Amino acid sequence: MAVRKPKQLSASLEDYLEAIFNLVRNSGAARSKDIAEALGVSRASVTGALRLLKKKGLANYKPYDYVTLTRIGHETAAEIARKHDILTAFFVNVLDVEKDAAQQAACRAEHTLGPEVITRLLRFIEFVTQTGKDGRDLAEMFSRFCNKKKKKRDTAAGERTRK
Repeated sequence: MAVRKPKQLSASLEDYLEAIFNLVRNSGAARSKDIAEALGVSRASVTGALRLLKKKGLANYKPYDYVTLTRIGHETAAEIARKHDILTAFFVNVLDVEKDAAQQAACRAEHTLGPEVITRLLRFIEFVTQTGKDGRDLAEMFSRFCNKKKKKRDTAAGERTRK
């Protein structure tokens, strides 16, 4: 029997799916209070979202019980988490962005970038993080380039301050 993919989900519902997925992956269970804590929202908001996810066939939800994902819910959440991980890796490993800032940026970007862009980013990350045939590490070269530019800006700013 073929599993139907859900229609376009809101960014908020994607966040709930991803939170449930990560809670189950990391601690083995997801409860409403854990979801609320992970997302920084009220328990009432979680209840509303869980009812919607249940209605869409993505989550199994009963009040005061653990939340689980249906097969399609799990597949959808895994794809959302994969996009988040790809974006975070790109921001950290290629652009040399600090991890917390990269996580926040990935969370915002994952909802707006389509599968084609995510796929291309993954390929780009793989390309620049592998050492080339000539022994060059493109990601490392880019990181040094950015640090050199930052040092020049910092030096110029320091000279302007002294004047």
